[in-house]
Amino acid sequence: MTPTELAALIRSFLLDAVADGTLALSPEDVGEVKVERPRQREHGDWATNVAMQLAKKAGTNPRALAEQLAARLAGSPGIAAAEVAGPGFLNIRLEAGAAGELARSIVEAGESYGRGDALDGHVVNLEFVSANPTGPLHIGHTRWAALGDSLVRLLRAAGAEVTPEYYINDAGAQMDKFGASVLARAAGEDVPEGGYPGEYVTALAQRVLAEHPDLLELAPEEALATARESAYQLQLAEIQRVLADFEVHFDVYFSERELHASGAVETAVARLREQGHVYDADGAVWLRTTDFGDDKDRVLIRADGTPTYFAADAAYYLSKKDRGFPEKIYLLGADHHGYVGRLKAIAACAGDDPEVNIEVLIGQLVSVAGARLSKRAGNIIELADLIEWIGSDAVRYTLARFPADSPLSLDGEKLREKNMDNPVYYVQYAHARIRNVSRNAAQHGVRREDAFDPTLIGSEADSVLLGHLAGFPEVVARAARLREPHRVARYLEDLASAYHKWYDQSRVSPRGEDPVEDVHRARLWLNDATGQVIANGLALLGVSAPERM
Repeated sequence: MTPTELAALIRSFLLDAVADGTLALSPEDVGEVKVERPRQREHGDWATNVAMQLAKKAGTNPRALAEQLAARLAGSPGIAAAEVAGPGFLNIRLEAGAAGELARSIVEAGESYGRGDALDGHVVNLEFVSANPTGPLHIGHTRWAALGDSLVRLLRAAGAEVTPEYYINDAGAQMDKFGASVLARAAGEDVPEGGYPGEYVTALAQRVLAEHPDLLELAPEEALATARESAYQLQLAEIQRVLADFEVHFDVYFSERELHASGAVETAVARLREQGHVYDADGAVWLRTTDFGDDKDRVLIRADGTPTYFAADAAYYLSKKDRGFPEKIYLLGADHHGYVGRLKAIAACAGDDPEVNIEVLIGQLVSVAGARLSKRAGNIIELADLIEWIGSDAVRYTLARFPADSPLSLDGEKLREKNMDNPVYYVQYAHARIRNVSRNAAQHGVRREDAFDPTLIGSEADSVLLGHLAGFPEVVARAARLREPHRVARYLEDLASAYHKWYDQSRVSPRGEDPVEDVHRARLWLNDATGQVIANGLALLGVSAPERM
């Protein structure tokens, strides 16, 4: 019996009590029932405080309601005992077979175990990274690349429909400076003041020349436009390649310049004016964001008639709304705190609920000791170099195991170490060990398909391991709801620890010439179930589950 099945059973009893009049509630009042592992193992396998949650509304005593539930549970298949504790806690002990059946359920569910419907019906646009296409991805983008992609995977696992999106800042003065820098390098000249001096610009210039041998013979404006466009496409392709190497994938790459070219900015200003939030002052066009908590009103159109970045932000928000995304999540860097109020004000001005339709997550800075600054790009640490030096798995896992709002200072050399002090190695090693146990079992003739007696999974170590496995779906759901991938990483470390202890106490293969017994097969089911959960958890973080190490 899984925790989900147990919770559903308890809820069904509550609904029965509502139906027969013994519980003065409506079916809607019952809501979701949650079960969790008790802090002290001797109290049982699972516990719930649902009686304490519902008693006041039902006009009854919590302990009396818990005793009523215990009586109904006592005769249920798979339930060994249901006891009331304290003011109304309900402690439940499963029969050995019911507890052990979880191993079979996990193995048969495979990659789907842990997935649920906690966020079913949510349609989300999740924007992250969105680095300017004028240079390589660096350490400042790395954290959101890792966390953003993990969050996409988590939200989908919890039942949400998610579109990961990259906003390409390919409009404005920085693109002209970028093009001018590439053109200057192509001509063998220094980049203009305020341009991009990195060696990667020289390399881009050579590639642009290879694509356009007549570049330097073109009229100045045409040469600039050609250099800008060609270099932009080359740099964007490199960004996409590095992201793919980092196991990060986007469904949509949204172009800012196409936003301007389509007239969406002007249309957005007109729509916001119709909503009554736009006014004219000092020759400029303003959005009255102070009505919605912003510290000052924002200029949409300057006095010279040019739109501001804020106008593009407003048009981009409306584009997401028009494309059918009720929920819009923005993942922004540590230097973007000021954007939170502005974006929420845009949502409110657009007629949305800023507490429901938009969510802005801010990530803190990351430093990596021992990392060498990029020779190509100058005074930055490139993501591509981190992947080559430390490895995608170690970088992604390490960034995933800390809350996004905590500054990080990492030791690159320690992340490369292949020992049990390195968390990513510790978890991956557990999976590799599990797979090795399965291979050895096969060589000794231990096969899952021959028999499975769940009552034989009943030792203390078995129970502890089963408890961890049972909690995985709730960990996934909670991590998705709270936007906290680190909960999955920390769970995996606890599970790996429980497995390593179980491994020391439990033999899956018989010794020497001893015969294969049913207990060996039962343990193989539990072994393989643990491997499946570790693999599923690592997949949510974009990290591989190696077969051998």
